[in-house]
Amino acid sequence: MRGLAICLAAALIAGATAAGALAADHRARATGDPTAFEGDGMWIWYVSKAKEGDPGRIAAQARRRGMETVFVKAGDGADTWRQFTPGLVARLHAKGINVCAWHYVYGSDPVGEARVSAEAASRGADCLVIDAESEYEGRYAQASTYVTELRRLVGPDYPIGLAAFPYVHYHPAFPYSVFLGPGAATFNLPQMYWRAIGDSVGKVFSITYTYNGVYGRPILPLGQLYSNPPRRQVLRFRRLAADYGAAGVSWWSWQHASRRGWRAASRRVGSGGVRRVAPYPELGEGAAGDLVVWAQEHLASGGYYGKAVTGRYRSSTTGAVAAFQTAAGLPRTGVLDSPTWTALLAALDPQPVSWRRRPTAPAHARGVPTAPGHARGLVHARTAAREPMRVPASARLPAREDELEPGRAR
Repeated sequence: MRGLAICLAAALIAGATAAGALAADHRARATGDPTAFEGDGMWIWYVSKAKEGDPGRIAAQARRRGMETVFVKAGDGADTWRQFTPGLVARLHAKGINVCAWHYVYGSDPVGEARVSAEAASRGADCLVIDAESEYEGRYAQASTYVTELRRLVGPDYPIGLAAFPYVHYHPAFPYSVFLGPGAATFNLPQMYWRAIGDSVGKVFSITYTYNGVYGRPILPLGQLYSNPPRRQVLRFRRLAADYGAAGVSWWSWQHASRRGWRAASRRVGSGGVRRVAPYPELGEGAAGDLVVWAQEHLASGGYYGKAVTGRYRSSTTGAVAAFQTAAGLPRTGVLDSPTWTALLAALDPQPVSWRRRPTAPAHARGVPTAPGHARGLVHARTAAREPMRVPASARLPAREDELEPGRAR
């Protein structure tokens, strides 16, 4: 029995050592290269459907069409896709092609998903893209768990992007502020599929940049080559990307692109000569959603907002915005307009939040001092920054519409 116990103990120690080595290995090898997001890229869903899965032929076509980066699917939920291998990455690298992994996530197993993402990074990927869509709507706690675990495994500097819905205001419960917040993705690749959405290329750019710009991450437009879009639309997409100052453009997807689409996507076009700058969205009392969450987090970090972050723009948020406007020398309206957004984002960082599904007791109930001058029960912003917080009330709001699948309103 004693020998058995010794053996079991040794096995447990070996297992723990192996697990620790695996985590350390993720961090050691996941260096990445943020420049892989720059220039032109093509997304690959199934490697077997891209030049019969031959890395040499994939690289040859990518080079011929001016694609510096390929984005290859590496995982789905908590499952690793076997097609994303160190050998594939090495062979594409040898031909001068950057390789980014992309991973579709659901939120049902955020820790398992983070490990799959980190495994892709450890296999030599230059960057990672999180493909999060409708399954993550309302899942603030899961998103917080996922990005925290992912960053623990790959380190704080590994280049990560988010590919999500482009129309932020259609998805009030989607946790953009988590995926694009502190310690999370540092690049934003909105799925700007204009033909699927049913809007013009120009309108898609205007709306996407207006509503995504507040999150402060470089926007790298992801365009569509499926559904055989006209050449002129593909070229306009490229030109507007240059006009808005995008450092990179990528396309969905290799297996859907026609020859005409490939040629249009690879054609070099310059800017129209005018640098386009989208205004920030205007929010006022009655607004609700992740944009309000983002605003409240900024106001809280400066001590202007002392209540729980709810994602609902009510009188307390109006008062906080008005107080900030006074301090910033802006007209005191209580409305979060474009000039106020500009000043707020420049002056304050968002309050770091660790979202939890279960409520926590208010700070004053645990003996934590409240902010001077505030009514009893309002949590001091600096203290709240170190506390877990219940998911915002706006996380229960339904999506206005899935713009990528017209008619699938919720």
